[in-house]
Amino acid sequence: MILCCGEALIDMIPAPTVDGPDGFVPHPGGAVFNTAIALGRLGVRSGMLTGLSSDMFGRQLAETLKASHVDTSLVIQSGRPTTLAFVRLVAGHAAYCFFDENSAGRMLKPSDMPRLPAEVSALFFGGISLASEPCAEAYSALLEREGPDRAVMIDPNIRPRFIQDIKQYRARLDRMVARADIVKASDEDLNWLLPQPLSLGGKVSILLERGPSLLILTRGGEGATGFLANGGEVHVPAVRAQISDTVGAGDTFNAGVLAKLSELGRLTKPELAALPPEILQQAMKHGARVAAVTVSRAGANPPWAGEL
Repeated sequence: MILCCGEALIDMIPAPTVDGPDGFVPHPGGAVFNTAIALGRLGVRSGMLTGLSSDMFGRQLAETLKASHVDTSLVIQSGRPTTLAFVRLVAGHAAYCFFDENSAGRMLKPSDMPRLPAEVSALFFGGISLASEPCAEAYSALLEREGPDRAVMIDPNIRPRFIQDIKQYRARLDRMVARADIVKASDEDLNWLLPQPLSLGGKVSILLERGPSLLILTRGGEGATGFLANGGEVHVPAVRAQISDTVGAGDTFNAGVLAKLSELGRLTKPELAALPPEILQQAMKHGARVAAVTVSRAGANPPWAGEL
C-alpha cells in the first residue's frame, strides 16, 4: 500500500450565483489528499494518514476518500476545524487564501503518529503539511522512523507565503529530501530551494547529491524532465488538453508516476536506485496523461482508470 501522509482540506472554488457575484463551492482537496484520491481511482492500493475533523467538512473528506477506495484506517480524527483554502482562478491558474489556524490537520504532533503496518510499502509526503507547525515536525519524525525500509516520494509544492520560519523550513526539507528516493519539484520550487545563481542543471545536481535516486522537474506546459542520480535523463512533453483549471494537476501527476512504478514492480528503494531511463519515462508519461484529464475539469477531480 502507498500511504499518502499530509494535508486534507476543503478547496472553496468560485462559482457564479443566480444573483451575479461569485459564491464558493466546497471541493475536497489538499495536495496530499489529491494524490491519495488519484491513486485510489487508478486502482492502486492506497491509504491516507492525516488529521481529519469531525465537522461537516471532515465528514465530506472522509466520505470522498472511501468513495475513491482509499484506506482511512490511519486517519487521526479530532474535534478541531477543517482547513479551508479559498481559491481564486486567474486565467485558469489557482491562487489560494488559507484558513488553517488550530485545524485538525495542522495540530498533529510527533506523538500522534502511529506505527505503520508492514503492508505499507511506500510513503508520499508533500504540500503545506511540510510547512505548518506542529504537523510538519510530526511528518518529518514519521519519515525518519518509518522511511528507511520503504520507498519515499516527496513533492514540497512550496508556497512561500505559507512559510513562517524559512530557516527551519529549509532545514526540515533538507532532512526529508536526504531520506527520499523520489523528489518531484517544479522549476519554481527548485529555484526557491536553491536560490544561488546557478544553472538549472547545477541545481539539479546539488539536489541529487543530497540523497534522492531521482528528481522529476516539472515546467508546466513545457512538460517534465527526469534526472537519475546515475546520470540518466529523460523528457516527457505535457499532454495537450482543454484547460478548465490547474487545481490538482501536479498532485495527479505524482499519482500517475507512483501508480506506474508500482505496476511495474519498481517502487522499492533498490529498484529506484537502479531505475532504467526507459522505465522512468514510461512512468512520467503516465503521470502526464493522468494530469491532462484533471486539468480538463473544474477542481481537483482525478480520473478513474477506466477514463484513461
